[in-house]
Amino acid sequence: MRIWDIPPDKLCRNHLLGEHRELHALWSIIINNKKAYSNHPETLRWKDKLRALHLRHEKLVEEMDKRGYNHQSPLDVRFATGSDTQDEFIDSYEKQVKILKEKNCGCSV
Repeated sequence: MRIWDIPPDKLCRNHLLGEHRELHALWSIIINNKKAYSNHPETLRWKDKLRALHLRHEKLVEEMDKRGYNHQSPLDVRFATGSDTQDEFIDSYEKQVKILKEKNCGCSV
């Protein structure tokens, strides 16, 4: 599970759509207090920052729209509480760029 801290317009198709799918899973885990993945580092870093996670989702959706994808899975904004800024990182921005560069996937980082 990974929510990148890379601007969505830099992500290749697979990483953009994959992050969107994982963000929805993470959202469900947090708002429904699901046990699965509740102690995963990515879950823990977003737990009290659902407003920031919602904003990340909106950025992903904006990029998906630009690329012509038909988005039909909005998040319920009523759950978008807590901080609107994510300042905790599992990997630094630079490390995330390195990870994506090494994948040779088409991400423009």
